[in-house]
Amino acid sequence: MAHHNTVFAELLKLLPRHEFRKLAKDHDGPRRSDAMSRWTQFMALATAQLCGRSSLRDIEGTVASQSRSLYHLGAGQVKRTTLSRANKQLSYRFYEALFGKLYSRCQALSPGHKFKFKHKLFSLDSTLLDVSLKVFPSAEYNRMKAAYKLHVALDHDGLIPAFAAVTPGKTGDQTQAKLLNFRKGSVLVFDRGYNDYKWHNQLTDKGIFWVARIRGNAKFRVLKRYKANKGQGITSDQLIEYTSHRSKGNNLRPVRRVGYRDAETGKHYVFITNHLDWSARTVAEIYKQRWQVELFFKWIKQNLKIKAFIGNSENAVMTQVFVSLCIYLLLAFLKFSNGFSQSLQQISRLIHVNLFSKRTLGDLFRPPPDCKEPIPQMVLAL
Repeated sequence: MAHHNTVFAELLKLLPRHEFRKLAKDHDGPRRSDAMSRWTQFMALATAQLCGRSSLRDIEGTVASQSRSLYHLGAGQVKRTTLSRANKQLSYRFYEALFGKLYSRCQALSPGHKFKFKHKLFSLDSTLLDVSLKVFPSAEYNRMKAAYKLHVALDHDGLIPAFAAVTPGKTGDQTQAKLLNFRKGSVLVFDRGYNDYKWHNQLTDKGIFWVARIRGNAKFRVLKRYKANKGQGITSDQLIEYTSHRSKGNNLRPVRRVGYRDAETGKHYVFITNHLDWSARTVAEIYKQRWQVELFFKWIKQNLKIKAFIGNSENAVMTQVFVSLCIYLLLAFLKFSNGFSQSLQQISRLIHVNLFSKRTLGDLFRPPPDCKEPIPQMVLAL
C-alpha cells in the first residue's frame, strides 16, 4: 500500500522550509538546543487555528494524540508551559515577516478583480479584538473594556490581506493608514473613518486613486456638473472644492462628488474620488467592493481563533493574530495553486475534520471518479 502523509503534513509542505528557517535565523539568532523551535511553535499554533483549539491544554492534548505524526511534520513535542513561554518570548515580528512572504507567493497566483482597469484595488478597514481589561490594561479602549485593533489592506486580486497591523484599540485608522506605501496607480477604497482631506491630497500627489464617502458636514462649492445617468441610479455627478477655512489652508485639490441611490435598498450614498475619468457607475461599484473587507473580518473571526487568546502578553496576542493570517494565506495559496473550486469556507471545514487523516490534498478536494463497474455486493443472484 502506498504511504501517504497526513493532510496537515501535505498542507505544511506548501510553506518552503528553507525560507522559514532563514526567517527564524534572522529574527531569533542562535537559541538553546532544548528550546522550542519556531517550526514546532508554528505547528502547534497552526493546529489550534485549523482544529479550533481554544487553550494551551487543548493544543497539548491534540498534538500528543497525534504523536506518531510529529516525525513527518518535522516537529518536536509540545508542552503547554513551553508553548506559553515561546509565545511570550519569541517576537511576533517573525510571523509578521512570514505573512509578507506568503502574501508575495499568493499574489503571483491570485485571480484579478472584476474591474476593467489593471491597477491594484485595495480596501482599507479595521476591526476590534476584545481582550480582558484586567490582563491588558495598556489596551484600554474605554472604561468598560480593552481591545486591540486589527488593521488590514485587502487586495481584491484574490481577496487576500496585503497588509496587516495590530495596535491598541484607540489607535486611529488614519494613523495606521498613513504608514502604508502603495504603488503609483493603486486604487484605495475606504469609509468615513479615513476621511482626512490632507491625506487624500497627499495620495493624489503620489498618483494613487481613492474612493470614499463624503462627510455629512462637509462644506464645498460645485465647480462643474456632469450629466447623471438616472437609469443607473446616479443622482448627481459634480466636481467640487472644499470651502472650510482649514481646507483653504491645506490647498486641497478639487475632487469629484457622485450621488448614488441603491435600487435594491433605496438608500442614497454620496461618494468622493480623485479619479475624474471613471463613469459615475464605476465609482459606485468600486465603493460597493469595500464590503469584501467586512466579509474577510467576519470569515476569520468565525473560522480562525482570534476572538479568544491563549496568552496573557501583548506579544502572545500579536503572535496568535499573525499566525491566523498566515493560515488564511496558506489556505488561499492551496486554492489558487491547485485551482480548487471549493470556497475557502469549504476548504477550511474539510481540513478541520481531516487534518490528521492520511490522504493527499488532491484526494480530499477533488471528487472521486464515477464508478461504472457494478459493485458485486449490490448484485442479487436470482
